[in-house]
This record gives sequence, C-alpha cells and structure tokens, in this order.
Amino acid sequence: MTPPDTAALRAPGRRKAAPTLAGALVTVLTAGLLSACGDAPRLDACAWMKEPVDAAAGRTVVLVDDSASVRGRTAGRDYAHSIGRLLADVVDRKDMVSVGSFSGDSAQITWIAKDRSTDWIKDNDNAINQKKRKQQAADCLTDLVGKAESAAPRSGGSNVLAALTAGVSSLDAASGSRSLLVLTDGLSTTGCADLRAAAFRDTSEINAIARVCAARDETPSLTGVDLTLAGLGQPATDQPAPTAAQRTWLTALWRKLCGAAGPAARGTSCTLAPTAVGTAGQRAPDRKPLQDPVIRYADDRPETYQLPGAALFDTNSSTVRPQALPLLNDVAVRARTTPGSRVAVLGYVDPRGRPDNNQQLSQARANAVKKVLTGLGVTRVTAHGRGLPTGCSKPADAAGGRMTAEEKLQCDRRVDIEIIRK
Repeated sequence: MTPPDTAALRAPGRRKAAPTLAGALVTVLTAGLLSACGDAPRLDACAWMKEPVDAAAGRTVVLVDDSASVRGRTAGRDYAHSIGRLLADVVDRKDMVSVGSFSGDSAQITWIAKDRSTDWIKDNDNAINQKKRKQQAADCLTDLVGKAESAAPRSGGSNVLAALTAGVSSLDAASGSRSLLVLTDGLSTTGCADLRAAAFRDTSEINAIARVCAARDETPSLTGVDLTLAGLGQPATDQPAPTAAQRTWLTALWRKLCGAAGPAARGTSCTLAPTAVGTAGQRAPDRKPLQDPVIRYADDRPETYQLPGAALFDTNSSTVRPQALPLLNDVAVRARTTPGSRVAVLGYVDPRGRPDNNQQLSQARANAVKKVLTGLGVTRVTAHGRGLPTGCSKPADAAGGRMTAEEKLQCDRRVDIEIIRK
C-alpha cells in the first residue's frame, strides 16, 4: 500500500503538503553549512598579534627600500621570502614589530603595520599551540614584509641614512630592547651619501663621505639600537649591478656609516647580514608617483673652501700632491650632494714668482684641481687662474695679532673652491 503522503504528491490536482518544522530546520542548517564552507570569511590567523602586550617587550622596526633600483621595472627583490632567518630571530625574541617601506629624499615611511606582537607564549601554556602560534607569527611577518615591498613609492629616489634616522626615531618610546632591520641595496641617490657619481674604488672616498655626513649631521645616532642591514649591493636584476669589488666597497661604506668600523657606542651593534635576496615574480608597473613642489630653503651664496697651496702643490708646481686627495675628496662629496650646484675653482699665487708666470701658474693649478674634482664625479666645474690675489680673507689670530709674512704668503698662495647653489 502506498503511503498517503507519497500518493498525495503524485495525484494530479492535489496540493503539496506544507513543510514541516523538521524540514525547515534541515534547510537552515544546510544553508549554514554551505555558507561556512564557501562564502563566510576565513578566520584571521594574525588577529592575536594585534593584542596588547607587556610595555617592557622588545621592539623591532622593519623598513623595506622601495626605490627604483630595488623594485626594478617588472620584478623587484623578494625580501619577504629571503630573510626567514632574520624574521625567525625577531619571533624568537617575542618582539613587538612594526613594518614599513621608505622612499624619497627625506625617507618617507609608509607604515604597513604598527605594533604587532610576536609573543607566542603569552596566555598560551600548551606546547603544541605555542609551536603553531610561533609559526603563525613568522608567516604573518613574511606577509607584512611582502606588502611593504609591493607598496608604491611615495616619491622618487632613496636616502638610506634618512631611513635609519626615521627608524631609530620610531623606537624612541621602547623601554625594552630596540632593533632596526633595514632591507636595502644600499644605493642611496640623495642626501650626503648620494652615490650616483661615486667612484666605488678606495677608502679615501668612503672616509670623505663619512666626514661630510657627520658635518651635515645626517648620520643617525644608533646608541642602544641593534641595526641589521640586509641586501646590500643587490639591486633588481634588470637594474645596473655593482661588480664584486664594488659590492665590497659598498659594504665597507655602510660599515663605516653605521659605526661598525670603529668603537661602537654602548649597547649598539651594526650587522651587515650576508643575505642572498631572491627575485619577486612579475608585477604590473606602478603609476607615476605624485611629486610635491620643490621648496628651496638654502641661500644662494657660494660655499667656499680655501685650500692652502702648500697642501696641494710643491713649490712652483701645478701637480696635485697625493696627500691632497682626501681633502679634495671631501669637497667633491660636498659638491656632488648639493642639489643643482656648480663648482668654480679659483687659483692664486703669491708675489714671489715671476710676474709673467703668475697668471699661467695660477691657471695651471686651477686646471689641475678641476681635473681631480671631475675624476671624483663632480660634473659642472670651471677653472680660473686669477694670478695674484687682491687681498687675503684669512682673519687675524685669536689674540688679535696680525699675520706673519709667511702666513700672508701661504694665504696668497691658495686655491679657492666655490660650490654655488644655482
């Protein structure tokens, strides 16, 4: 015998039975299960990292260089998947972490994440769960670094020293340990360490850059900060790349600039991590970043260096002495890193020479200095032999006395180098 409900369904003209309460519940539960399997948002595995932690926890700031040399035209450097050991060290310490990218002359920081906890032990007594959370922290940091290296630069160029200064400033409030991890090829294109015209050859240029940066107060104070630089000398594969010797020079430069070449301040370390950085996959070219109007604060008066002839030349000679090269290196770095500048070299002689030779010798000496400066990467240089000076601008000594005859001769026999900001 056919069950009544089934017969009713089959009989023409008969109304379908109303859905039962049980059927409605089945429908709701089924919809809920389908939603959970498909459309519902996934749980955020990194959500626990946003929870507040002990104020005394150590802090780490990770900064990613977003300049053109690192990003490349189509595929840039892949820091995120190349620095696993460095990120694992951060997680081992259970630091509070901030991640950002930098670009531009003043190292404009684009923050991807601020104050993310990696304390995988807090409120977590289960060993298995601790291991899982520790891996989550490493994976989440890798993702954040990946987002930082994909961020479009806010302006052109890069100033790595300015990025170090910004990174240190963001650590000022830390009461625990302070660490700064900077991922960069080290090829600054602005600031006192502008390397666009660098020779990449010897330590005298490194020392000159360090002296100029110190004089301009552009060297960051790293007291109490553990600094790590990773990726030096490794621009994107479609960008001009330094040779092995030039990478060695670049490493020595940053060792000098971050203080690793001399006595470090107490509680300070500078590590140049020998990390091989891979290449990221293909990406779409960025839109051209917006550029702010240029604001010029410097005055237009030339910056003048009076170099004594005795330091530059032997008597009656126009050949630059080798001992003078470090001094001229300093001036060259100053000129190269003064935007839009040109250089004028003015040669003078003292009255002891033959009158018919004064003009010729002063011009030859100016030309010799110009040749050295040009070889050191200064592009806009003119040389002028002025013969005898009309006066010596050297002030009297501190006691108020007059210059001796020998001091007057040395002041007359000089080369002035003017860096003109125009």
